[in-house]
Amino acid sequence: MSFNAEAVKKDIVVWIRDWFSENGSGCRAVVGISGGKDSSAVAALCAEALGKDRVLGVLMPNGRQHDIDVARALCAHLDIQGIEINIQDAYYGLLNELKKQLPEITVQTTNNLPARLRMSTLYAVAQSMNGRVANTCNLSEDWVGYSTRYGDSVGDFSPLSNLTVTEVKALGHACGLPETFVEKVPIDGLCGKTDEENLGFLYATLDRYIRTGVCEDPDTKARIDRLHQANLFKLRLMPSFPYAPRD
Repeated sequence: MSFNAEAVKKDIVVWIRDWFSENGSGCRAVVGISGGKDSSAVAALCAEALGKDRVLGVLMPNGRQHDIDVARALCAHLDIQGIEINIQDAYYGLLNELKKQLPEITVQTTNNLPARLRMSTLYAVAQSMNGRVANTCNLSEDWVGYSTRYGDSVGDFSPLSNLTVTEVKALGHACGLPETFVEKVPIDGLCGKTDEENLGFLYATLDRYIRTGVCEDPDTKARIDRLHQANLFKLRLMPSFPYAPRD
């Protein structure tokens, strides 16, 4: 089945407008900006749907970020307001307090803490600036759990959650975004590796498997299936005990 990026772009723009009319008429879209395909596409879609004056890009380096110029360039390209909030002091402050109380801090803890601090930052900005937080995850990442629970996995509205990486790239091109943003090598910004290095397979392979069920390499298929099953809990609402009063 072919992907009509132009048609999908128009549909998402209408969906964003409708969502804001029901859930925040006059509010701004608050988007965490990395300069990669996902945040670039979401920011571009919001700018088209709401007008550039109603989109606020938030850059959140943890100390020095080597590619932050790309994020700045995205804000300039879209002509949206961009603000920079460095989370380094908060990161080290919280990490130091944890070290005082816990016998061990795992690598996973230190890797995921920045993502959770960034989401707290986005909500602080949104509450102070009459905003709604955009989620920028895509289907491919969510499928294998490549997001931080209560970090980049959340938000108030999500334009890309049902689109694969391949489809998001096509959407970015349909939005008129330069190659710099659409084809930027995805890096999680946490451990220094690319997404595909961490995952152990290409997004193109994953996307094909998601859409067609075809994956020729049995080891890769097994790894994708294992990651998907292990991370399904991230996509579900928090379980709650189904209490019912007794007679």
